Amino acid sequence: MKVGFGSDHAGIELKLQLMEYLKEKGYECTDYGNYDPNDRGDDYPVPGRLVAEAVARGEVEKGVLVCGTGLGISLAANKVPGIRAAVCSEPYTAQMAVRHNNCQILSMGARVVGRDLAKMIVDSFFGASFEGGRHAARVDMISQIETDYGKCR
Repeated sequence: MKVGFGSDHAGIELKLQLMEYLKEKGYECTDYGNYDPNDRGDDYPVPGRLVAEAVARGEVEKGVLVCGTGLGISLAANKVPGIRAAVCSEPYTAQMAVRHNNCQILSMGARVVGRDLAKMIVDSFFGASFEGGRHAARVDMISQIETDYGKCR
C-alpha cells in the first residue's frame, strides 16, 4: 500500500518515525513535506492539502498527517473534496474512523501522542476495514453535504 505523509515543523520527527515504522511493515511511503524542523514558516495547511490531493487523485491510498495537535492539518485536508481525515489520539478512534467513516487520512498531534502510542494508533487505522452497510449510507450523507455546498458557488 502507498501512504502519503505530511507534517509541519512540530510533526517532522514523529512523521519520520512513523514512515520508518510503516516501511518496515512493507508500506511504500511518500513524504509531501515539510522537511526542516527549524523552519517555523512551514504552514501546516500546505502539507495537509498536498497529502489530501494525492489521496484524492489516487497517487497514494492513505495518508498520515502530523502537526502539533493534529487538528489544523486535518482541517486543511478535509477541505479537499472527497477526503475524510480524522484526528486520533488513541487507537479506538483510529479504528472506528475507518470502520464507520471510511476515513482515508489519519491525523495526529506530535505534542499530544508519543512515538509508541502513535504506532498503536497507526496500527489500528491501517488494520481496520470499512464495514459498509448502514455506515456507507452515512458516509454518502456526508458526501452529499459537500456536493450541496459545491452547487452554491
